[in-house]
Parts: sequence; C-alpha cells; structure tokens
Amino acid sequence: MTYTRRQHLALLGAAATAPLLPARARAESTVHEVQMVNKHPEDDKQLMVFFPNLVRAQPGDIIRFLSVDSNHNTEAFKEMLPDGAERWKSKLGQDFDLTVPVDGAYGYFCTPHKSWGMVGLLLVGDVSVNYEAIKGVRQRGKAKQRFAELFEQADAMLSAEA
Repeated sequence: MTYTRRQHLALLGAAATAPLLPARARAESTVHEVQMVNKHPEDDKQLMVFFPNLVRAQPGDIIRFLSVDSNHNTEAFKEMLPDGAERWKSKLGQDFDLTVPVDGAYGYFCTPHKSWGMVGLLLVGDVSVNYEAIKGVRQRGKAKQRFAELFEQADAMLSAEA
C-alpha cells in the first residue's frame, strides 16, 4: 500500500502525539452498572440500596446508575469528592451516566432515601488523594452505619490490591 506525502505526514503526526495522551484516553472506558433498587437482590432485609454500593474504577470509566425501581436518584456528597471532580445530582427515576474524571474516593447517596442509608462509594484509581479524609466525614443514622460497612469492605479491597 502506498501513501501520499500528506497521508504519511498525518500518520506520523498521530503516532508522535499518541504517547503524550494519558493511557486511559487511548483505551476504552469500562462501564460499571449500579442498580438503584428498593430491595437488595441477594438480601431481602436490605431495603433502599445501590447494588453494588462499592465500585472500583479508573479515571475515565463510566458509572451507569440504573433506575430499576422508581423514585431513586444519585447525588454526590460535596464533602466526599476528590479535587477536580464536580458534584452531580441525577433526576428521580431516570438512568444516569457519570464519567469519573480523576483519582480519588467519591461518596454518594439517593436524595429521598439518604436517611434509610441508601449510600455508595466509588474508588477511582489512586484513592490515597482523599480516602482517609472522606472516612472522617460525619454521617447520621443508617447512612453512618452503611458507610462504616462500606469503608470496612473498601479497606479489605485496597489491602488485597497492595
């Protein structure tokens, strides 16, 4: 196959700039699905939950929140975001895609069911940037209990990775 000079220069330019892009920008993003449900699919005693409520991802990945049962949404805790991440709030009863932009830990909840403990945690890339700080964020009621369980699971997950 022969190339014109213009095609050859275009190929050389693309090849020369590819190493400058972050590795994640060159790869496909992974989509992680999180169901917003009234009842945990594996434990009938857990009501108003995200399933799964702990997700391990990389910057650039997509977290797809699926509104399996109506009247749920996802909203970020403003105190539980890494620097460079924007707060989000989805609409009730609608699916929502969140692209996680930067390393860190992200805490979120369902607006109408926060008091029921409907909370979740995203661990994205290098979580050391804010993980310990968000563990200290004060929670109330069932959210406090659920986050204690989530951080215990997250600690185990992160220890296994090390």
